[in-house]
Amino acid sequence: MAHPVITLVEAVVLGVVQGLTEFLPISSTAHLRVVPALFHWDDPGTAFSAVIQLGSVVAVLAYFYKDILEIGGGALRGIKAQDFGCRDVRLAGAIVIGTIPVCVLGLLLKGLLEQDGSPLRGLPVVGVASIGMGLLLLLAEKLAKHQRSIDDMGARDGFFVGLGQAMALIPGCSRSGSTLTAALFMGMKRADAARFSFLLGIPAVTLSGLLELYHLYKEGMQDVSVTSLALGLVASLVVSYLAIAWLMKYLQTHSTWLFVIYRLIFGITVLVLSSMGIIG
Repeated sequence: MAHPVITLVEAVVLGVVQGLTEFLPISSTAHLRVVPALFHWDDPGTAFSAVIQLGSVVAVLAYFYKDILEIGGGALRGIKAQDFGCRDVRLAGAIVIGTIPVCVLGLLLKGLLEQDGSPLRGLPVVGVASIGMGLLLLLAEKLAKHQRSIDDMGARDGFFVGLGQAMALIPGCSRSGSTLTAALFMGMKRADAARFSFLLGIPAVTLSGLLELYHLYKEGMQDVSVTSLALGLVASLVVSYLAIAWLMKYLQTHSTWLFVIYRLIFGITVLVLSSMGIIG
């Protein structure tokens, strides 16, 4: 399968878009689909998109490395002491269990998602999904109690939020948006919901990016140059880190209304421009 031609400028722009939208609940996949359409660039495809997500993975690892070491070390100590109810064992278990749905569905739908002209990558799907998830986030904001912290998470919470993560296989849903929404429905505080969303995304996004990187290497890089990939990765890493830091601070004192409004406007705009043939 031939890969699209991606220039250095396109790679940097797409890396910045990836960094801005991966952790904000507005869908990086949707923006990586819409931005090239606006500029009449080739669709970068799921492979390039997944690879530059690795920049976002490095950013989240760097930002939350203390949490990761604490949870990992605490889980090992808890398992060794057979204290399976301790906070770190529960959190680690929630992340593992929450990763299963997206891995299973991702493998089952991989062919359909990457197929040329796949309806799941169509702009109408992106627009509808953006609006639908925006309304779900609005509902979560209205109904959520915002009382539980990340320390209260368990296997049931992890699985429910993991189902939300699996929804993000549909472009426009947003991995961070769907997991944040699911966590809010579980009664979590906004900043804690975002923190768990980030930690939960590390295994799935890492595996996805590494798998696509392997496929690119195996098939031959063809029109996707190493330089383009590198620039996209660096841009994604830097902007992702800044986006994480901003969102964690923002959600400590603000609701998610800003993102609800943006998702609705974005989704409606995509549907209108697509129906008019301006983007496609």
